[in-house]
Amino acid sequence: MPYSQTILMLTVGLSIAACHSQPQKMQHQYTNHLIHETSPYLLQHAHNPVDWYAWNDEALKKAKDENKLILISIGYSSCHWCHVMEHESFEDTSVAAIMNANFVCIKVDREERPDIDDVYMAACQLSSGGGCGWPLNSFALPDGRPVWAGTYFPTGKWKEVLEYFRKTYAEEPEKLRDYAQRLVAGVKDHGLDDVVPGVESIINQKEINDISKLFMSRMDPQMGGRRGSPKFPMPNNWQYLMYFAQRYNNKEAASIVTTTLDKMMMGGIYDQLEGGFARYSTDSLWLVPHFEKMLYDNGQLVSLYAQAYAWSGKTEYLDVVRQTLDFVDHNWSDPSGGFYSSYDADSEKEEGKYYVWSADELTKLIPDERQRKLFFTYYDIGVSGNWEDGKNILNRHRPAEEVAKQNNLTIEEFYSTITKINKVLLEERKKRVTPGLDDKILASWNGLMLQGYVDAYRVGGDKKYIDRAIKNATFLKTQMIKEDYRMDRNYKNGKSSINAFLDDYANVIQSYLSLYQTTFDTQWLELAKGMTDHVMKHFESDSTSLFYFTSDIDPPLIARRLEVSDNVIPSANSTMARNLFVLGDILDQQVYKDRAQKIFNQVWPVVKRDGQPSFYSNWCQLMLMFAQAPKEVAIVGKDYEGILAKIQKTYQPDAIFVGGAEEGNLPLLQGKLADNQTLIYVCQNKVCKLPTDDVSKAMDLLKN
Repeated sequence: MPYSQTILMLTVGLSIAACHSQPQKMQHQYTNHLIHETSPYLLQHAHNPVDWYAWNDEALKKAKDENKLILISIGYSSCHWCHVMEHESFEDTSVAAIMNANFVCIKVDREERPDIDDVYMAACQLSSGGGCGWPLNSFALPDGRPVWAGTYFPTGKWKEVLEYFRKTYAEEPEKLRDYAQRLVAGVKDHGLDDVVPGVESIINQKEINDISKLFMSRMDPQMGGRRGSPKFPMPNNWQYLMYFAQRYNNKEAASIVTTTLDKMMMGGIYDQLEGGFARYSTDSLWLVPHFEKMLYDNGQLVSLYAQAYAWSGKTEYLDVVRQTLDFVDHNWSDPSGGFYSSYDADSEKEEGKYYVWSADELTKLIPDERQRKLFFTYYDIGVSGNWEDGKNILNRHRPAEEVAKQNNLTIEEFYSTITKINKVLLEERKKRVTPGLDDKILASWNGLMLQGYVDAYRVGGDKKYIDRAIKNATFLKTQMIKEDYRMDRNYKNGKSSINAFLDDYANVIQSYLSLYQTTFDTQWLELAKGMTDHVMKHFESDSTSLFYFTSDIDPPLIARRLEVSDNVIPSANSTMARNLFVLGDILDQQVYKDRAQKIFNQVWPVVKRDGQPSFYSNWCQLMLMFAQAPKEVAIVGKDYEGILAKIQKTYQPDAIFVGGAEEGNLPLLQGKLADNQTLIYVCQNKVCKLPTDDVSKAMDLLKN
């Protein structure tokens, strides 16, 4: 039977994983090489009977020396289906015997090694015709070249897959070598059609309107988010539409943004008791979450809701920011200053058990009938449950004002009652088994959370947020960034490791540029410049103006890949392009802005060609920056902090800020210090209007 048909038969009817975790076993009959790792995900597999290795020279050498196929299994600690497959197959001694005898088995934490995941995920998409997820199981020749990759398999089908590759490699090795040759060629080219020879892109108003209209046509005007299910938060989508709505006073874009943010914060995807967002909603109503919580989601969503508060003035958005940051402070903050990575969806081997409630439980916890009725109405509690097995997911269908009025309460009385009940429930919930914590600290995701704290401080003015931001920024500087501006990706048990990838640099540089613009402390600007120069030296693409995902310092994989499309986290290249634009503007160094323009020129034709601008939302924000140059706001004088704080409480997506008590060394600040005055200069392309010491006048200049 042909190879493709064999694999097709093996994959028919199998579930595609979306992903969660397991409790540690108390007794261990087996121990493998993963016991020496620090990744919580790898350690969860350290006592499987499978002889797992981490991705390292020892494992790769073993495969070559013994001429065995490599089985590369990739997942992450909060991946539900990863652990289903572990329980079903990797803990089964009969399965382990087949794997150990015929393959060198390597486990990879995709969050630690996104470069490896990217290569073998591309192989999966090419060899399996799409439908790829985690766990990702790839078979490769002893030199690492993939021959095929798939995802979750029940035990029986997994044994069939193992037997197919064992037999084929023993009897027809040339067949697999031929597959590998063709697949590797595809992996190297995969995604490169997203990059075209660049010509200067002149952005006109019609193009902006057309892109934005197409963007909005994919959205759900009733429930927010993209149409259909599942629904992912996709913070950068809403940041683009908010930016577009603000600049062009577009009511349709504004409506989609507010609908989305309202529905998310009222839905089950948001933890109504403690704050923080789950990974995504499995339905189209934002009701049933995939219960895992990820740092990268919550960092970006804090920024989104903070910016939306400044844009709309809606105080509930600021409440979401504060509650989510309280959750991060209490649960994900390491004493070192770093932030942990995630919570599992599962506890006690049951998804969502930590978060859901039966009506009987709630009745016992809320004995007062009137208060219970109020609570049940507000949080959509049903006697038979609003989810499976009679369980209820707390979510809100109606605004607080409406429920208060229905129950003849003032809004103050309503919130007082709900707050008291919430505290009772939260204390009760804390008695439950907490979902598993992945306590590794990743530079990229810390950059996103750092940005969230900066944005929260800007719009809310709470000093504890900027203090926490500086603590995290200092942690990254002292523990993960080296003297030559090279950075590590991972921090665990007091040590940093794994040479950083492009997303690490992009997200930390972005947050440092924001931190400079919020504090005018030039150490963050200097770090951003040094790290940017490091990227330009070590991540250069051979054939484009973009950057590879991996550094030239790293041992090469079978392909060096480019990341272009924006997903839940914007692509590293789009973030770097925006960083280059902002850095060039602040430093008045055209070389950075020219590089940003070249990168944009090579990607923008693809955005237009693909007709899916929501998958390029960060590039769309860069489009707006090129279409109309941002305003440069220079604030110079001893009272700069108070003036800066007042301006940054407002939504200013078109503004770049520089300044300080003295002129310093930045070109835009030269000659702008006046005796006994703090002056505000509003400029564009370095051409400044007359200075003012009046914030309201400066705000008027920013609008024009």
